[in-house]
This record gives sequence, C-alpha cells and structure tokens, in this order.
Amino acid sequence: MRRSVLAICGLVCVTTALSFLPAQAVKGNNAGSDRNARDSAALVSASTFPGLHVTRIVGGRNLPWDVQYTSGGRLLITERQSRHLLTYRAGKLRRVAFPSSSVWASGETGLMSLEIDPGWRTNRRFYTCHGSPAAGGGHDVRVVAWRLNAAATAATRSRTLLTGIPADSGRHGGCRLLIASNGALLVGTGDAAIGTNPQDLTSLGGKTLRLNRMTGKPWPTNPFISSSNARTRYVFTFGHRNVQGLAQRPDGSLWSVEHGTSRDDEVNRLVGGGNYGWNPGPGYDESTPMTDTDIAGALVAKWSSGSPTIATSGAAWVRGKTWGAYENTLAVAALKGERVVFMRFDSTGTLVGTHTPTALRKYGRLRSVSTLPSGQLMVTTANADGHDSVLRVQPIR
Repeated sequence: MRRSVLAICGLVCVTTALSFLPAQAVKGNNAGSDRNARDSAALVSASTFPGLHVTRIVGGRNLPWDVQYTSGGRLLITERQSRHLLTYRAGKLRRVAFPSSSVWASGETGLMSLEIDPGWRTNRRFYTCHGSPAAGGGHDVRVVAWRLNAAATAATRSRTLLTGIPADSGRHGGCRLLIASNGALLVGTGDAAIGTNPQDLTSLGGKTLRLNRMTGKPWPTNPFISSSNARTRYVFTFGHRNVQGLAQRPDGSLWSVEHGTSRDDEVNRLVGGGNYGWNPGPGYDESTPMTDTDIAGALVAKWSSGSPTIATSGAAWVRGKTWGAYENTLAVAALKGERVVFMRFDSTGTLVGTHTPTALRKYGRLRSVSTLPSGQLMVTTANADGHDSVLRVQPIR
C-alpha cells in the first residue's frame, strides 16, 4: 500500500507548486531534513513556471521501467517484472517478440533500462540492462544490444556487451543506461545489497561504468583503464548504493541519481575516478552515511534529500524555451515521494533551488523520466497490479 504524500514528505519537500525555493549545495550528509528550508533566502513566485499538461498515453500496465523514443512517433517500453518489451505508436500498443526467458526478474531486478543508439535510423539498435541467469548458476545483471526489425514486431540479440554486474536477491539491481555525447555507453549499477561491492574496484556493483557500445570493451579513457583487472577497467565512478538515474547536462557534465537508506537520496555530478562514499562494509550496515566523509576525497552530493527519503529514480534535463523557468532544470522522478522534483543548479554545479509541481502529484510512484525530440517529457509510473501508465508532460503555452 502506498503511503500518503503528506506522511512521507517531511520538511525536505517544502517546495510545491506555490514556490521556487532557493537552497545552498549540501554541505554534508548529517544535515537535517529541513536543510532546504533553513537555507532558503527568499521565495520566488511560481508564476514564472508555466502550467503543465499531463496526458496518459499508455495505461493499464504493470511496472513499466523505462520508455524511450525511437523514430516516426514510436516509443519503446520495458516492463520490469513481466519482462515485456512493448512498442507504442499512434494509439496502438504492441508486444515485441523477444527472448524474455533470458531475463531474470526478482525483487527490484528484471527488464529495466533502455537506451536507443544514435544511429537508430540505419541500424535499429537499442540496449537493455536486465537481470539474467548467469553461466554456472546464479544470476547477474547485464547489458545487451538488440536490433528491432523493420516492422517493429521482433527484437533479436546483436551482442551481449557486459555481464557480471552482481545480483543476489534482486535488491539494488540498478540499472540505468545513458549514451553520452562522446558515444560512450554509461551504466549505473546497484550494489546488490552486498556491503563490500561499492568500494571494491574489482566488482561492477555500486558503480557507474563506461564502455564502447558497439564492442562492449571498456571506454579507452576510463580512469582505471590500465588496471590488470578486467572489471576494474570498466569503472568510471564508485562508492554508489543504487544508481537509478543518469543524465547529461547540455554543458556536457554527467549526473547520477540514487536511492539513499532511510536518509539522503542523492544527486551527484560525476567526476571520472570519483569515490562517492557509500561504504556499508561487511554486514551491510545501512546506518552508515551515504557519503562516508572518513574516506579521503569522498565526493559530496550536489543535492541530498535529508530524512526521510523520497526514493529518487530516473532523471532528465529539461530543454526548450517553451518550458520557461523549467528550462535547464534536472527533472527527477520519485517513487516513495510520488512526484517529480525540478532541480536548478548553477554552472558550478551548486544547487540553486527546487520546484515540485502539483500536476504530477496524482499518479502515484514515478520511476523514469525521458525526453521526446520536441522537448516534452515522458514519465513512467510504478504502482503495480495493472495500475501503471506512461505519461507525456508538456508546458501549457
């Protein structure tokens, strides 16, 4: 049963459709949940934000994890637990023939993130991150390249790009994909609720990884590319708990979004080789701060929820003049918080403020945010039991 927004919101969610709340960057992980309210200097009228029009374009689904635009008005959609791959176009939703038996679904893991190749119009290539039975028994999370046929009725495997991302019960499976402007494929992974993974550079868990999307080889400028360990060569950043969102800002900077424990969901700006400080150690001690400042050089989040958390998930940067004051904000979906929080950061990455419109507060748990060529947003819900949707969000002009 979903908890009410009022019960879970706490003071960290002071921003509503009535105000834009300026706030300083997070100074440390022990700050209270009223951090943003305490740091506010003034309230700026929400009249600078246009109203939002939200349309349910697909309904009656079960845990759609991701949605991405391909071409010709067609969307591609994954469903985590059912392991369904779907297309939507012109009001018609169709299931794609796809080897779903190769996908392992348990707990938070299943058929998860999607990314569309920049050369889609000629190669019809897309990528998934999903749970899978592992060779020799057990399970892992892996990244696979696929090709959708011309009729958009069937997908065939092109190449398995990466295996061995740890999976145990299915908890903290990650797994977000992003193709950066330089062509690299980034993979945000979960720690599989195994406490040693985030700080272990020989594990692919609790990391952001970077690889060549065509060959599956580590990206040649990765920070540990000279390591003797094959897995370490994939690591871009480490010390993460459960990366659910990846987004590239128009200035080229890379950002991640992840779940906290009972406190401190995080938005981080990624720096190659950076350690983001999650270190629960053997036994998986979740009372550990999300950023353990005893770790030399640990990088502090650019935004942190405080307590309680809102379960931040997918994210996308908002682009286009029609969005008014929303332009160049980071739209971050929240599961437990049942909202999208629009976050503004200055050119140095310092948090300026957040805004939470009421238009997206009535659809329940929100999982992923992606963009259409028009600049409109797509948002998936995560309510289960056939109560889920894909939403289109656009500013009212």
